[in-house]
Amino acid sequence: MASLNRVMIMGRLGFDPEMRYTANQTPVASLRVATTEVWNRDGKRQEQTEWHRVVVWGRQAENCSKYLSKGRSVLIEGRLQTRAWDDKNGQKRYTTEIIANNVQFLADRGTSPSAPSFEDGEAERSPPRDYDGKFPQASADEFPPSHSPSEANGHGQFDDIPFMRLNEYGM
Repeated sequence: MASLNRVMIMGRLGFDPEMRYTANQTPVASLRVATTEVWNRDGKRQEQTEWHRVVVWGRQAENCSKYLSKGRSVLIEGRLQTRAWDDKNGQKRYTTEIIANNVQFLADRGTSPSAPSFEDGEAERSPPRDYDGKFPQASADEFPPSHSPSEANGHGQFDDIPFMRLNEYGM
């Protein structure tokens, strides 16, 4: 029997993206995204917020780090992955994350897009083979040099920044 592991969420970043690099300098970004369900019960507004951990790899991770910040709306498509590790006290810990295949930057109502729209052509879709589930710490001098927009793909254009505009209903 076939199976399917697919997740799609639309929410807001609760924190700025955390950018890291693996031992072989593969970019990886961690996002914390909040989704909120709102309903009325007995005439009173009710809401419940869920927090999601999202891991983004490769060039798409670099774009998330560069263009996203706390409060921005995003649409994320990916898959669920649970990983385990031992904490400093020897206790087994688990976390479930969304491994993003595609991250769309959403323009909030009343704002214009600050980045062009592109297809996800070169994004890495899975972790590199040497990834052990831990994010190595990197100091500022270990980050690769940033490039100006004119150096992005050699033609003065970005070619991998997804962007959508929300309609009046937030979709």
